Amino acid sequence: MRLFLASFGRALLSQLHVRMLLLTLLPFVFSVGIWAICLWLGLQPMIDWLQDYFIVHSVFGIAGTVLGWFGMGALKTVIVPMLAMWALLPLMILTALVFVGLFTIPAVARHIGARHYPMLAKRHGGSVWGSLWTSLWCFGVFTVLWLATLPVSLIPPLSFIVHPLLWGWLTYRVMAYDTLADYASPEERRIVLRLHRWPLLAIGTIAGAMGAAPTLLWLGGALSVIFFPVLAAGAIWLYVLVFVFTGLWFQYYCLEALLRHRSGQPPDAPMPGDASLKPATDLIDAGPR
Repeated sequence: MRLFLASFGRALLSQLHVRMLLLTLLPFVFSVGIWAICLWLGLQPMIDWLQDYFIVHSVFGIAGTVLGWFGMGALKTVIVPMLAMWALLPLMILTALVFVGLFTIPAVARHIGARHYPMLAKRHGGSVWGSLWTSLWCFGVFTVLWLATLPVSLIPPLSFIVHPLLWGWLTYRVMAYDTLADYASPEERRIVLRLHRWPLLAIGTIAGAMGAAPTLLWLGGALSVIFFPVLAAGAIWLYVLVFVFTGLWFQYYCLEALLRHRSGQPPDAPMPGDASLKPATDLIDAGPR
């Protein structure tokens, strides 16, 4: 618990640093640029296809009945564009995640590693391809579960439980790999993830709760449809901000956990005043120079 809370405090302070805030700009600009083109070319055809599908299969009547049960019958008129937006949301998340992983997480890792863990040897147990593969297969599972649980989005209490849990699993799997890719060997990464599975999942779930905040932008009914481009840009920036904070939290937690593993300290020993502990001899790369 000490490590959990201390790494949270350090991540929060680091997130407020101007350099960390600037690191959100590049993923945001790339993501917004890509989605501006995609929405311009593909949003209306997607809505038209859904409209035709609903008419042919008499889905409007079923949707109106179900919405009427919850006192939200007025949403029947905007159900098609809202479903289109919700279907596109996982792809927006993937775009933000990929660009944060490409541009921001490596910079965060270099910053924290050089400043707080300069004597922690890099054993390069991960790779760019490994990170990409981990992100893709985890996101594939996430997308299937996200789409399967779309109906709960109409019931706010359930959406605030189910979606943060999905986010928690996704961020735990992806961020933990990226954080330890440079510093841990494959065996060390497996050990650290096994010893700290539940705290890391808790970090991912809390980050998932924060990641659910942008979904509130889509709960405005017809207004969310009218202002979709603006809301999409705002949601992407919030996702990037959450990803950066999550990356900082995982970075502080995982590097400290790896340091303790190599030096033989208990996983939940008191945090030192300075994260760059005086290293044990096995922390220094003894390979040929």
